[in-house]
Amino acid sequence: MALSKKFLRNEYPRPQFVRKDWMNLNGEWEFQFDDSNIGEKKKWFLNTTFSNTINVPFTYETEASGIGEEAFHSIVWYRRTITNINRENKRTILHFQASDFTTKVWVDGEFAGQHDGGYSAFSLDITDKLNDSREHTIVVKVEDSQSCHQPRGKQRWMDENFGCWYIQTTGIWQTVWLEFIPKVSLNRVKMTPDVDTNSIDLEFSVNVPASEEVMVETVISFDKHVVRKASIYMDRENSKLNLNLLHEFHDWKIQLWTPEFPNLYDVTFKLYQNGVQIDEVESYFGMRKISTYNGNVLLNNTPVYQKLILDQGYWTESHLTPPSDAALVKDIDLIKEMGYNGVRKHQKIEDPRFYYWCDVKGLLVWAEMPSTYDYSDTAVENFTKEWIDIVNQFYNHPSIVTWVPFNESWGIRNVFKDKSQQRFTEGIYYLTKAVDSMRPVIVNDGWEHTVSDIITLHDYESSGAVFSERYKNKDQITNNGIAHNNDKFCMAEGYEYKGQPILISEFGGVAFTTEDGWGYGKQVKSEQEFFDRVGKITRAIQETPYVCGYCYTQLTDVQQEVNGFLTESREPKVSLEKIREINRKQL
Repeated sequence: MALSKKFLRNEYPRPQFVRKDWMNLNGEWEFQFDDSNIGEKKKWFLNTTFSNTINVPFTYETEASGIGEEAFHSIVWYRRTITNINRENKRTILHFQASDFTTKVWVDGEFAGQHDGGYSAFSLDITDKLNDSREHTIVVKVEDSQSCHQPRGKQRWMDENFGCWYIQTTGIWQTVWLEFIPKVSLNRVKMTPDVDTNSIDLEFSVNVPASEEVMVETVISFDKHVVRKASIYMDRENSKLNLNLLHEFHDWKIQLWTPEFPNLYDVTFKLYQNGVQIDEVESYFGMRKISTYNGNVLLNNTPVYQKLILDQGYWTESHLTPPSDAALVKDIDLIKEMGYNGVRKHQKIEDPRFYYWCDVKGLLVWAEMPSTYDYSDTAVENFTKEWIDIVNQFYNHPSIVTWVPFNESWGIRNVFKDKSQQRFTEGIYYLTKAVDSMRPVIVNDGWEHTVSDIITLHDYESSGAVFSERYKNKDQITNNGIAHNNDKFCMAEGYEYKGQPILISEFGGVAFTTEDGWGYGKQVKSEQEFFDRVGKITRAIQETPYVCGYCYTQLTDVQQEVNGFLTESREPKVSLEKIREINRKQL
């Protein structure tokens, strides 16, 4: 299959931390399968030429890659030659936004580093690996497996698709790029809005030991008006600054971020050494607060009824990798057009461009970790390290309002009774809260909660009347008097409901297609039958007084799963205005 110019990912890959000097490495790379794992022994990282080509960042399983081979291959190699990357007095950083699962990198024949994890980004400083020539070679080996002890999400671990698990994703699947940074540079700025004090907390770190010679200047603006300007010396490893954002050029004095008005402040960070500017980064943030109180989720101290749609982020031609920036924008626009104010990104950490556009367009996001499916020391280690990396990497996005580390007891199948698995969930909860104290954490979405800031229930009941009868008595649900989902209860043994907000975070899943496919309940054959079922069950949820939101399954069809409002190619199967009308009926 030939490479198609239709699939080009050239946009800036990290829109919340932007530098001007960078190079996109997406596009054509040499490619090779290594089923016998002989590449390292034969030193393929030296001068070997690979026999195939691939369109990065699309995996070999996809049409967009130019290969389209769906069978599982555990080891794949990439090779690319680049020129003109030597920068005087700068470091060269090689970034991978995501590569699944163990990635090893060689530069000009020298080993540069390794990363384990399929969803977190990683970077390697390759400056000292570059030889003196004008031309340089990057070689990448990626090892994947069908193990259930690594975070998989919806990637199958068998040779064929089954249930709601799909074709695996192997190797590089998000943007690869180079960044050229000063020897002393900003490493990270952690931005924490405080709506109650009208201020922003900034925590700066640099890539070398701090000294009083290094200073960061921060310039915050809104709608091209400078709101605040301040400087701080980096005389410690992490320096902190709190800036009040009250300003005079707008009647409301401060601009809050909401789905209706997704106001964003622009911010420029300039790094000085001995009074000379050496680094500059462009960013942004949103002033918003997410909290819980008295059985409600609050946005900026006001109850918000969350109308979410579940989205798994798959495309026919490119699977987990968005085919383009425009495809991400289209999905967000369609979600808002249907009357939803948020999305639960299910079993996937999405491309950073997705969260950027949710920030810009105003869409609440539940960010959910892809699951392991077995419980072991290895699974715990793989999961924990990657999860904390992800929380740190996406911390600054205002659109992300909830963290979801576990779903439906996947990877913790005995959490209802097993103390070890219960302690694991508690550990992840408190570790997440230690890194991010401002967002709610849902420890086990849908089933058997231990500690959780929001109680979420999954229920694919197709009858609105049956649903209303089942949920009429809140205490029966929260005290495990009845199972809300076949044999699944609200709380794990030894844990009590403590008044948290309650949402129905999966429901519907109505299969609607003229062909065979997988979905929840009996497949419907007409739009009228579809809306009769969806309307009644949604209305039943809306009329349950203690439920403060819902998440419908799902936005699109995915491979054999046919319960989307849209086909996998994003064609509406039903009237989007009718869906909007159903959502508008919320009391």
